[in-house]
Amino acid sequence: MKVLHVESGRHLYGGAKQVLYIMEGLARRGVSNLLACPPSAHIAAPARACAQVFELPMKGDADLGLALRLKRLIRAERPDVVHLHSRRGADLWGGVAAKLAGAPCVLSRRVDNPEVRWVVGLKYRLYDHVITISEGIRQVLLAEGLAPTHVTTVRSAVDATPYLVDYDKAAFRSALGLPADTPVAGMVAQLIPRKGHRYLLAALKDVLPRHPALQVLIFGRGPLETELRQAIADQGLGSTVRLMGFVDNLPEILGCLDLLVHPADMEGLGVSLLQASAARVPIVASRAGGMPEAVGDDVNGLLIEPGDVAALAAAMNRLLDDAALRMRMGEAGRALVLDEFSVDAMCEGNLAIYRKVLQGRGKS
Repeated sequence: MKVLHVESGRHLYGGAKQVLYIMEGLARRGVSNLLACPPSAHIAAPARACAQVFELPMKGDADLGLALRLKRLIRAERPDVVHLHSRRGADLWGGVAAKLAGAPCVLSRRVDNPEVRWVVGLKYRLYDHVITISEGIRQVLLAEGLAPTHVTTVRSAVDATPYLVDYDKAAFRSALGLPADTPVAGMVAQLIPRKGHRYLLAALKDVLPRHPALQVLIFGRGPLETELRQAIADQGLGSTVRLMGFVDNLPEILGCLDLLVHPADMEGLGVSLLQASAARVPIVASRAGGMPEAVGDDVNGLLIEPGDVAALAAAMNRLLDDAALRMRMGEAGRALVLDEFSVDAMCEGNLAIYRKVLQGRGKS
């Protein structure tokens, strides 16, 4: 089987990392992978170990030419299946290209924000099948009129191996110039509005009186960086909150956090939640999208309603107050990831959809 994957993201964030996991797993199963991605995309270099890479201009929703470029690639390489992994034009124009080239096409839906019902009715006719990375996203599509037989949940996964280590928390704090017993909370997310960084900053006014030594590390980059720096300064949080940027060694440091905070307004599933659980870090997250599938309330973390700053502060205080609770939730999180979010299960799920689509086309 030959599969053409289309990933339009330039950075190796959660979604693109999932694409890499899938291609690596499929290659181990004897599938030939092709990858179409933008020039200089970060996924290109590691992908060459498991796929033939084609770098094409991908300029977003208005890039009509992407359909023509992808159609030429499909006709030249003749993949058995085209798998579209991202938005920013790749979903629409990739679907059009596959339709024009007569190739079976699968779409992965990674976000839970709703679309206009009539758009769903037209756009999703382009795809032989839709894969959602959480049941929460699947329910959004069903509510918008997509047929249950046309959409299947295959959850995102995480390679837990790099996180199954013993972390030296004291050394990590020392490297930051902090005492060994400093409580540290973290947030790992793109710096974009829907991730909810503003809620975390607002909650600190009710957390710092009880935990004045708390340090908050925000990992990631994005268009909100300047605004967040200003908000940190305006709220007098310069000695408490640090913007750490994008780090390549996250598996080496994630388990040094006392808790992970992820107060997003919406989230397809949340790969950083799975990574934190693998590293035995308890989580505070929103009860939205697919997050409740990654975080069991009072199991491996605490869930709050989106935008509820008071509840966010209370949840942070509860975890910071209770080391035994953090340890219990950390152990439960690691077990959850190992049991339910393995890369092998994700790869087998995607491969099963490809086979189903090909059978439906009479090509099996």
